Amino acid sequence: MDLGLKDKVALITASSRGLGKAIAWQLAREGAKLVICARNKEILEKTADEILLDTGVTVFPLAIDLTEPDQIHWMIEETLDLFGRIDILVTNAGGPPAGDFDELHEDDWKKAYELTFLSVIRLIREVIPSMKKKRWGRIINMTSVSVKQPIPGLLLSNALRPAVVGLSKSLALELAPYNILVNVVCPGYFLTDRVQALLQDKAKKTKKQMEKIMEEMVKEIPLGRMGDPKELLHYWWSVSGRWRDGEKFIVERGTPVSILCGLPFDLKPISCRKIECSFPIAHPSDARLDWAKWGLN
Repeated sequence: MDLGLKDKVALITASSRGLGKAIAWQLAREGAKLVICARNKEILEKTADEILLDTGVTVFPLAIDLTEPDQIHWMIEETLDLFGRIDILVTNAGGPPAGDFDELHEDDWKKAYELTFLSVIRLIREVIPSMKKKRWGRIINMTSVSVKQPIPGLLLSNALRPAVVGLSKSLALELAPYNILVNVVCPGYFLTDRVQALLQDKAKKTKKQMEKIMEEMVKEIPLGRMGDPKELLHYWWSVSGRWRDGEKFIVERGTPVSILCGLPFDLKPISCRKIECSFPIAHPSDARLDWAKWGLN
Protein backbone atom coordinates (compact mmCIF):
# COMPACT_ATOMS: atom_id res chain seq x y z
CA MET A 1 0.00 0.00 0.00
CA ASP A 2 1.12 3.58 -0.61
CA LEU A 3 0.62 5.65 2.52
CA GLY A 4 2.38 8.71 1.14
CA LEU A 5 5.26 8.31 3.59
CA LYS A 6 8.16 8.35 1.14
CA ASP A 7 11.08 10.37 2.55
CA LYS A 8 9.26 11.05 5.81
CA VAL A 9 11.59 10.76 8.81
CA ALA A 10 10.33 8.20 11.30
CA LEU A 11 11.67 7.42 14.76
CA ILE A 12 10.49 4.12 16.22
CA THR A 13 11.51 3.17 19.75
CA ALA A 14 12.04 -0.35 21.09
CA SER A 15 12.22 -1.53 17.50
CA SER A 16 14.84 -4.27 17.44
CA ARG A 17 12.18 -6.99 17.62
CA GLY A 18 8.48 -7.67 18.03
CA LEU A 19 5.86 -5.11 17.04
CA GLY A 20 8.38 -2.26 17.00
CA LYS A 21 10.51 -4.09 14.47
CA ALA A 22 7.48 -4.94 12.32
CA ILE A 23 6.38 -1.29 12.29
CA ALA A 24 9.86 -0.08 11.35
CA TRP A 25 10.05 -2.65 8.56
CA GLN A 26 6.76 -1.55 7.01
CA LEU A 27 7.64 2.14 7.24
CA ALA A 28 10.88 1.35 5.41
CA ARG A 29 8.88 -0.41 2.69
CA GLU A 30 6.85 2.77 2.38
CA GLY A 31 10.05 4.70 1.72
CA ALA A 32 10.40 6.42 5.08
CA LYS A 33 13.81 7.29 6.49
CA LEU A 34 14.29 5.40 9.72
CA VAL A 35 15.91 5.78 13.10
CA ILE A 36 15.38 2.80 15.39
CA CYS A 37 16.46 2.26 18.97
CA ALA A 38 16.72 -0.41 21.65
CA ARG A 39 19.02 -1.28 24.52
CA ASN A 40 20.71 -4.29 22.93
CA LYS A 41 23.13 -2.88 20.35
CA GLU A 42 23.90 -6.22 18.71
CA ILE A 43 20.26 -7.16 18.06
CA LEU A 44 19.45 -3.59 17.01
CA GLU A 45 22.20 -3.48 14.39
CA LYS A 46 21.14 -6.88 13.08
CA THR A 47 17.59 -5.57 12.64
CA ALA A 48 18.88 -2.50 10.80
CA ASP A 49 20.86 -4.74 8.42
CA GLU A 50 17.84 -6.97 7.77
CA ILE A 51 15.62 -4.00 6.92
CA LEU A 52 18.33 -2.56 4.65
CA LEU A 53 18.72 -5.84 2.74
CA ASP A 54 14.95 -6.18 2.29
CA THR A 55 14.02 -2.59 1.44
CA GLY A 56 17.21 -0.82 0.40
CA VAL A 57 16.47 1.85 3.01
CA THR A 58 19.35 2.86 5.25
CA VAL A 59 18.34 2.50 8.87
CA PHE A 60 20.17 4.32 11.65
CA PRO A 61 20.29 2.24 14.84
CA LEU A 62 20.90 4.06 18.12
CA ALA A 63 21.34 1.96 21.25
CA ILE A 64 19.76 3.75 24.21
CA ASP A 65 17.84 3.10 27.43
CA LEU A 66 14.42 4.77 27.34
CA THR A 67 14.43 5.21 31.12
CA GLU A 68 17.39 7.60 30.83
CA PRO A 69 16.27 11.14 29.85
CA ASP A 70 19.78 12.18 28.77
CA GLN A 71 19.91 9.29 26.32
CA ILE A 72 16.49 10.20 24.88
CA HIS A 73 17.68 13.77 24.39
CA TRP A 74 20.87 12.54 22.69
CA MET A 75 18.89 10.31 20.32
CA ILE A 76 16.58 13.14 19.27
CA GLU A 77 19.52 15.50 18.75
CA GLU A 78 21.31 12.89 16.62
CA THR A 79 18.20 12.39 14.51
CA LEU A 80 17.68 16.12 14.00
CA ASP A 81 21.36 16.60 13.13
CA LEU A 82 21.08 13.83 10.56
CA PHE A 83 17.74 14.68 8.93
CA GLY A 84 16.79 18.14 10.18
CA ARG A 85 13.35 17.00 11.30
CA ILE A 86 11.25 14.18 12.73
CA ASP A 87 7.92 13.63 10.96
CA ILE A 88 6.71 10.46 12.65
CA LEU A 89 7.27 9.31 16.22
CA VAL A 90 6.22 5.83 17.31
CA THR A 91 6.61 5.43 21.07
CA ASN A 92 6.98 1.79 21.96
CA ALA A 93 8.60 0.05 24.92
CA GLY A 94 8.87 -3.39 26.40
CA GLY A 95 6.05 -3.97 28.84
CA PRO A 96 6.63 -3.84 32.59
CA PRO A 97 7.07 -7.15 34.41
CA ALA A 98 4.12 -9.32 35.31
CA GLY A 99 2.90 -9.49 38.88
CA ASP A 100 -0.03 -9.13 41.24
CA PHE A 101 -0.30 -6.34 43.82
CA ASP A 102 1.27 -8.28 46.71
CA GLU A 103 4.23 -9.27 44.54
CA LEU A 104 5.17 -5.75 43.46
CA HIS A 105 7.43 -3.43 45.43
CA GLU A 106 7.89 0.34 45.40
CA ASP A 107 10.89 0.02 43.10
CA ASP A 108 8.86 -2.03 40.62
CA TRP A 109 6.31 0.78 40.37
CA LYS A 110 8.99 3.44 39.92
CA LYS A 111 10.77 1.52 37.15
CA ALA A 112 7.48 0.77 35.35
CA TYR A 113 6.45 4.42 35.56
CA GLU A 114 9.79 5.51 34.06
CA LEU A 115 9.56 3.07 31.16
CA THR A 116 5.85 2.90 30.38
CA PHE A 117 4.70 6.47 30.95
CA LEU A 118 7.50 8.93 31.56
CA SER A 119 9.49 7.79 28.51
CA VAL A 120 6.48 8.68 26.32
CA ILE A 121 6.31 12.16 27.85
CA ARG A 122 10.03 12.71 27.33
CA LEU A 123 10.00 11.52 23.73
CA ILE A 124 7.03 13.66 22.77
CA ARG A 125 8.44 16.70 24.54
CA GLU A 126 11.65 16.36 22.52
CA VAL A 127 10.01 16.03 19.08
CA ILE A 128 7.23 18.61 19.40
CA PRO A 129 9.38 21.69 18.62
CA SER A 130 10.52 20.22 15.30
CA MET A 131 6.99 19.15 14.36
CA LYS A 132 5.51 22.52 15.30
CA LYS A 133 8.11 24.28 13.19
CA LYS A 134 7.18 22.18 10.14
CA ARG A 135 3.48 22.24 11.08
CA TRP A 136 3.24 18.53 10.40
CA GLY A 137 3.66 15.51 12.60
CA ARG A 138 2.28 12.11 13.46
CA ILE A 139 2.66 10.62 16.95
CA ILE A 140 1.56 7.04 17.53
CA ASN A 141 1.74 5.69 21.07
CA MET A 142 1.77 1.91 21.40
CA THR A 143 0.02 0.61 24.50
CA SER A 144 -1.97 -2.58 25.05
CA VAL A 145 -5.48 -3.96 24.89
CA SER A 146 -5.26 -3.86 28.70
CA VAL A 147 -6.44 -0.22 28.50
CA LYS A 148 -9.82 -1.64 27.50
CA GLN A 149 -9.96 -4.54 29.92
CA PRO A 150 -7.32 -5.25 32.62
CA ILE A 151 -5.37 -8.46 32.09
CA PRO A 152 -4.95 -10.65 35.20
CA GLY A 153 -1.38 -10.73 36.46
CA LEU A 154 -0.31 -7.57 34.59
CA LEU A 155 -1.09 -4.97 37.23
CA LEU A 156 1.70 -2.56 36.29
CA SER A 157 0.60 -2.50 32.67
CA ASN A 158 -3.09 -2.26 33.61
CA ALA A 159 -2.45 0.73 35.85
CA LEU A 160 0.02 2.72 33.75
CA ARG A 161 -0.95 2.22 30.12
CA PRO A 162 -4.32 4.00 30.47
CA ALA A 163 -2.32 7.08 31.48
CA VAL A 164 -0.75 7.04 28.00
CA VAL A 165 -4.24 7.06 26.49
CA GLY A 166 -5.24 10.05 28.61
CA LEU A 167 -2.03 11.85 27.67
CA SER A 168 -2.59 11.13 23.99
CA LYS A 169 -6.17 12.39 23.92
CA SER A 170 -5.13 15.57 25.73
CA LEU A 171 -2.21 16.18 23.38
CA ALA A 172 -4.43 15.56 20.37
CA LEU A 173 -6.41 18.64 21.37
CA GLU A 174 -3.35 20.77 22.10
CA LEU A 175 -1.37 19.87 18.99
CA ALA A 176 -4.07 19.60 16.33
CA PRO A 177 -3.79 23.30 15.35
CA TYR A 178 -0.18 22.55 14.30
CA ASN A 179 -1.31 19.61 12.11
CA ILE A 180 0.25 17.19 14.60
CA LEU A 181 -2.00 14.17 15.06
CA VAL A 182 -1.74 11.94 18.11
CA ASN A 183 -3.21 8.43 18.24
CA VAL A 184 -2.90 5.27 20.30
CA VAL A 185 -2.65 1.69 19.08
CA CYS A 186 -3.65 -0.96 21.62
CA PRO A 187 -2.59 -4.40 20.37
CA GLY A 188 -4.11 -7.59 21.67
CA TYR A 189 -2.15 -10.85 21.70
CA PHE A 190 0.51 -10.99 19.01
CA LEU A 191 3.17 -13.68 19.13
CA THR A 192 6.14 -11.57 20.22
CA ASP A 193 9.04 -12.18 22.60
CA ARG A 194 7.13 -10.21 25.23
CA VAL A 195 4.07 -12.48 24.99
CA GLN A 196 6.25 -15.59 25.06
CA ALA A 197 7.94 -14.29 28.23
CA LEU A 198 4.53 -13.73 29.81
CA LEU A 199 3.49 -17.26 28.86
CA GLN A 200 6.63 -18.67 30.45
CA ASP A 201 6.03 -16.66 33.62
CA LYS A 202 2.43 -17.88 33.86
CA ALA A 203 3.49 -21.47 33.21
CA LYS A 204 6.01 -21.24 36.04
CA LYS A 205 3.47 -19.81 38.48
CA THR A 206 0.70 -22.27 37.61
CA LYS A 207 3.07 -25.22 37.11
CA LYS A 208 1.50 -25.93 33.74
CA GLN A 209 3.16 -26.63 30.43
CA MET A 210 3.69 -23.53 28.31
CA GLU A 211 1.87 -25.24 25.43
CA LYS A 212 -1.18 -25.71 27.68
CA ILE A 213 -1.13 -22.03 28.68
CA MET A 214 -0.96 -21.11 24.99
CA GLU A 215 -3.94 -23.34 24.17
CA GLU A 216 -6.02 -21.75 26.93
CA MET A 217 -5.18 -18.24 25.71
CA VAL A 218 -5.86 -19.04 22.06
CA LYS A 219 -9.30 -20.45 22.93
CA GLU A 220 -10.43 -16.89 23.64
CA ILE A 221 -9.47 -15.77 20.12
CA PRO A 222 -12.16 -16.54 17.49
CA LEU A 223 -9.58 -17.21 14.78
CA GLY A 224 -7.90 -19.77 17.00
CA ARG A 225 -4.42 -18.26 16.94
CA MET A 226 -2.43 -15.21 17.96
CA GLY A 227 -1.59 -12.50 15.50
CA ASP A 228 1.67 -12.20 13.64
CA PRO A 229 3.40 -8.84 14.29
CA LYS A 230 3.35 -8.13 10.55
CA GLU A 231 -0.45 -8.19 10.60
CA LEU A 232 -0.54 -5.10 12.77
CA LEU A 233 0.90 -3.16 9.85
CA HIS A 234 -2.47 -3.06 8.13
CA TYR A 235 -3.30 -0.31 10.62
CA TRP A 236 -0.72 2.09 9.29
CA TRP A 237 -3.19 3.87 7.04
CA SER A 238 -3.98 5.78 10.24
CA VAL A 239 -0.52 7.38 10.20
CA SER A 240 -1.14 9.25 6.98
CA GLY A 241 -4.75 10.18 7.66
CA ARG A 242 -5.51 13.87 7.99
CA TRP A 243 -8.68 13.37 9.97
CA ARG A 244 -8.05 10.73 12.63
CA ASP A 245 -6.80 12.35 15.80
CA GLY A 246 -7.09 11.58 19.48
CA GLU A 247 -8.28 8.07 18.74
CA LYS A 248 -7.67 4.71 20.36
CA PHE A 249 -7.28 1.80 17.98
CA ILE A 250 -7.84 -1.52 19.72
CA VAL A 251 -6.39 -4.30 17.62
CA GLU A 252 -7.56 -7.69 18.83
CA ARG A 253 -6.75 -10.45 16.39
CA GLY A 254 -9.96 -12.07 15.18
CA THR A 255 -12.31 -10.21 17.54
CA PRO A 256 -14.49 -7.15 17.04
CA VAL A 257 -12.51 -3.93 16.82
CA SER A 258 -13.69 -0.99 18.91
CA ILE A 259 -12.61 2.51 17.93
CA LEU A 260 -13.26 5.44 20.22
CA CYS A 261 -13.40 8.66 18.21
CA GLY A 262 -11.76 11.84 19.36
CA LEU A 263 -11.84 15.24 17.71
CA PRO A 264 -10.93 15.99 14.10
CA PHE A 265 -8.02 18.17 13.08
CA ASP A 266 -10.02 21.38 12.88
CA LEU A 267 -11.30 20.86 16.46
CA LYS A 268 -14.96 20.99 15.50
CA PRO A 269 -16.59 18.79 18.14
CA ILE A 270 -18.41 15.67 17.09
CA SER A 271 -20.38 13.24 19.19
CA CYS A 272 -18.20 10.50 20.61
CA ARG A 273 -19.20 7.22 19.01
CA LYS A 274 -18.17 3.66 19.57
CA ILE A 275 -17.89 1.81 16.30
CA GLU A 276 -17.86 -1.98 16.39
CA CYS A 277 -17.46 -4.37 13.50
CA SER A 278 -20.15 -6.97 14.02
CA PHE A 279 -18.04 -9.73 12.54
CA PRO A 280 -14.61 -11.24 13.32
CA ILE A 281 -12.02 -9.80 10.97
CA ALA A 282 -8.90 -11.48 9.67
CA HIS A 283 -6.97 -8.25 9.32
CA PRO A 284 -7.49 -4.91 11.08
CA SER A 285 -7.42 -3.21 7.67
CA ASP A 286 -10.78 -4.81 6.88
CA ALA A 287 -12.36 -2.28 9.25
CA ARG A 288 -11.59 0.38 6.64
CA LEU A 289 -14.57 -0.82 4.67
CA ASP A 290 -16.85 0.92 7.15
CA TRP A 291 -15.12 4.29 7.25
CA ALA A 292 -17.14 5.73 4.37
CA LYS A 293 -20.39 4.66 6.01
CA TRP A 294 -19.41 6.45 9.19
CA GLY A 295 -18.20 9.57 7.38
CA LEU A 296 -14.69 9.32 8.73
CA ASN A 297 -12.72 9.44 5.47
